Amino acid sequence: MNKDAKIYIAGHNGMVGSAIWRTLTAKGYTKLIGASSKELDLRNQQAVKDFMAAEKPEVIIDAAAKVGGILANNDFPYQFIMENMQIQNNLIDTALKSGVEKFIFLGSSCIYPKLAPQPLKEEYLLTDTLEPTNEWYAIAKITGVKACQAIRKQFNKDYVSLMPTNLYGTHDNFDLTSSHVLPAMMRKFHEAKENGNTPVTLWGSGTPMREFLFVDDMAQAVVFALENKLPDYLYNVGTGEDLTIKQLAETIQKITGHQGEIIWDSSKPDGTPRKLMDISKMHALGWKHQVQLEEGIQKTYDWFLENIDRFKQVKM
Repeated sequence: MNKDAKIYIAGHNGMVGSAIWRTLTAKGYTKLIGASSKELDLRNQQAVKDFMAAEKPEVIIDAAAKVGGILANNDFPYQFIMENMQIQNNLIDTALKSGVEKFIFLGSSCIYPKLAPQPLKEEYLLTDTLEPTNEWYAIAKITGVKACQAIRKQFNKDYVSLMPTNLYGTHDNFDLTSSHVLPAMMRKFHEAKENGNTPVTLWGSGTPMREFLFVDDMAQAVVFALENKLPDYLYNVGTGEDLTIKQLAETIQKITGHQGEIIWDSSKPDGTPRKLMDISKMHALGWKHQVQLEEGIQKTYDWFLENIDRFKQVKM
């Protein structure tokens, strides 16, 4: 990949998109293109067409999505399926019609069946039913994967899908109504510590197992896909290691310095029992994560503290 190739990063202000932007800049790529949601509404087909016609990117990295945790997915199912399909369909279809040869689509491990064998292999896609709490988002992402696969099959273009495990890191979302489990826990423990080490109540039983990947490692995986022509249409991206939600909570509690009680509210849903990714395909090609979980959580907490003022506006 030429360092002066025009690369459009959709969602470049988000946690993943900004990490990709930083990583590409550090590697010497000079013609990165981005547009904020105020500048370009990716749900608007004509706006996307006009933007592509004006910018003429050679590569598109789709890191744009409407995202959220169990609560947000449960409360806004229509927005999660429709807006995500609008975003990715507009990008993928316009890319194809504009002659874009390389497209990297980012999805989520929730595309795999709820009770699929562990670890999750790429071939388990569409073999059973999804987790009900986030099936709307998952179905949207599955259509994106399949659209890119269809383009590879029919038009022989280098359109590839990367399915990350649970991502976290700097520039994460710490809004307790819409954030994922790790940043939500981090904020809860921090604020409880600041309030005199009051107890922290967490959803579920603490027994489900989850895998977490630092966002800078995800960015490196995207660069790997950018600089190499991957032979298949779908790749898992993760660490290959998981831990219980209880272990995660205890790790975050230690790093934030909270010394109070943890209360588990078992009346709240746990979600999928386990979601460990089989990442052997990416490992075989030569990519592997670098940042271990405790190091990544410490980096994330450091960033959270540096940007604490922006989160104080949204109360618990």
